[in-house]
Amino acid sequence: MSDNQALKSTALTDLHTSLGAKMVPFAGFNMPVLYHNLIQEHNCVRNAMGVFDVSHMGEVWVEGPKAYDLIEFITTNDVSTLYDGRVQYSCMPNATGGIVDDLLVYRFNAEKYLLVINAGNIDKDLAWIHEQNKNYGATITDVSPEYSLLAIQGPKATEALQKLTAVNLSEIPYYHFVEGELAGLQLIISCTGYTGAGGFELYVKNDDARALWDKVFEAGAEFGIQPIGLGARDTLRLEKGFCLYGNDINDETSPIEAGLGWITKFNHPFMMSDHHKAIKDNKPTKKLVGFELVDKGIPRQHYPLCDASGAVIGEVTSGTMSPSLNKAIGLGYVKSEFAAAGSEIFVEVRGKLLKATVCKIPFM
Repeated sequence: MSDNQALKSTALTDLHTSLGAKMVPFAGFNMPVLYHNLIQEHNCVRNAMGVFDVSHMGEVWVEGPKAYDLIEFITTNDVSTLYDGRVQYSCMPNATGGIVDDLLVYRFNAEKYLLVINAGNIDKDLAWIHEQNKNYGATITDVSPEYSLLAIQGPKATEALQKLTAVNLSEIPYYHFVEGELAGLQLIISCTGYTGAGGFELYVKNDDARALWDKVFEAGAEFGIQPIGLGARDTLRLEKGFCLYGNDINDETSPIEAGLGWITKFNHPFMMSDHHKAIKDNKPTKKLVGFELVDKGIPRQHYPLCDASGAVIGEVTSGTMSPSLNKAIGLGYVKSEFAAAGSEIFVEVRGKLLKATVCKIPFM
């Protein structure tokens, strides 16, 4: 993207600009990365509540008698465990041993599913799904341009949003959803948060996005609600050890290497399932691990990870100074012999080796 003219907007882009947000190109969209202060925005979500505009995400309906069969083949998780109102985190493996994308699978009924995919992968994912669907004949409908998505996150989110709906929000378990009325609008109300702070995602038609935003801010005013940029979204998800596509997983990483064995179920055949089963059975040669810096510094994507002698053993995929923990943390791939919690590794920063310790994730 050479300039903002080439970037897509969400229904709320003008609002973010009017609020003084710092706008940046992200996954082909003009998105708010920051409003005022990253640490303050991060802490607002951890301690109270904040609102993210994540309308850049993709939404794809998969429907018909063969919808289940298609999804079972193109995703690694066990689709048979889904029931109406249940959401599943999964990934789509490609034909070369990597990952097309990670995604959410929503089951509305036995012949109707919603796939929520990453903004930067919408075209790639759709091409992949259509190609595999030649063997199934499900009905695929991309409704990404029609929907806005607000993520209301934080420990006060339930209490604030409850003022706007007769739906008992506290009865929606994690990774479940309902269709219902909130703020006088018909919405999909989902509980799958990417921050680890609790809260909900509200899927709404674009024309209603501003009205929903205003009602949510009115309801959250007493709790100190704030708009939150994608910068804090990244630090929040990293503290919980959640993968980000393009950083921690990509077209070349196996879900087994990425620690996603828990969403990779071998009780059904899926694309390249034998390949990933072999990696699991033979133990992966590299693993995605969490680490904390002992020495002063901040790890960044692509920084080398080394052993004590300076030999490269891997690479940082995500890193930040954690606002909640006040220490530098990161994710990265290392050779498997260095993957155990407590292992000493080093991050190479501008020619210097900074000591770090492999630790269990989530970090908090």
